[in-house]
Amino acid sequence: MASHVARFGINYAKTAAVLQIEYLVVAGGGGGGADIGGGGGAGGFKTGFLTVSYGVPYTVTVGGGGTAGSFRNKAGNGNDSVFGSITSTGGGGGGSGDTLGGSAMTGANGGSGGGGNGDGGSAGGSASPAGQGNNGGNGSGAASNYGSGGGGGSGGAGSNGTGASGGNGGPPTASSISGAATNYAAGGGGGSYAAGGVGAAGGTGATAGTNSNAAATNATANTGSGGGGGGRDSGASQPNNGSVGGSGIVIIRYPDTYAAATSTTGSPTITVAGGYRVYKWTGSGSITF
Repeated sequence: MASHVARFGINYAKTAAVLQIEYLVVAGGGGGGADIGGGGGAGGFKTGFLTVSYGVPYTVTVGGGGTAGSFRNKAGNGNDSVFGSITSTGGGGGGSGDTLGGSAMTGANGGSGGGGNGDGGSAGGSASPAGQGNNGGNGSGAASNYGSGGGGGSGGAGSNGTGASGGNGGPPTASSISGAATNYAAGGGGGSYAAGGVGAAGGTGATAGTNSNAAATNATANTGSGGGGGGRDSGASQPNNGSVGGSGIVIIRYPDTYAAATSTTGSPTITVAGGYRVYKWTGSGSITF
């Protein structure tokens, strides 16, 4: 998914009742699976333009990241993020192993799909609904390291696991809506017995664990990235858990020739620079123009 380039001008012609704003809505990333777990899928990524009305409050919901997979417990999907009528879907959790079997070993569907578990050779989850991200990679099921699939990212699918290593997380998408190019919605790396997959985009997608002594890392908050999958499980007394998905974010902007919002809630960060008024929420709230 390519970076969105803002095109203003006549799009911003104000009538008596409406204003057009640019938005970025990123959902929470999925959690990484446990026991050679699949990487968490990135939260749904949506950007574009929306016509809003003056005097009407618009709800902002910032989705939390999915819970980490743990011993015989599957990873959680990320939560949806919302701005007005725009909803981005939470990322799919990575598949977990051990004796769970069946659907728990398969990467879950979401904004981007979670990676499949390596021990079972399970499939990665799908990007559903389509258009917000990409599929998770498949688990290998192959000796000697039983690599799990990487979670899908907004910019591409997660890599499949192999007999040598876990799959890497899918790449993110960059947006400059806040004034600086920033990567969002990367997939988490898939776990394995030895060489874990790498989370995409320099750490915004979490790196997977490897063996029972290497923990998976949590995804970076407010990026919508997937959590890393856990490595080999040593049993209930020493489980190798997955990691937590990154929370989402909501950002809007419009030309600074138009008045500031009449009210906001949720303590957004507000900046005026480069010809725009920018409102960024890292927690839920609202805005009235």
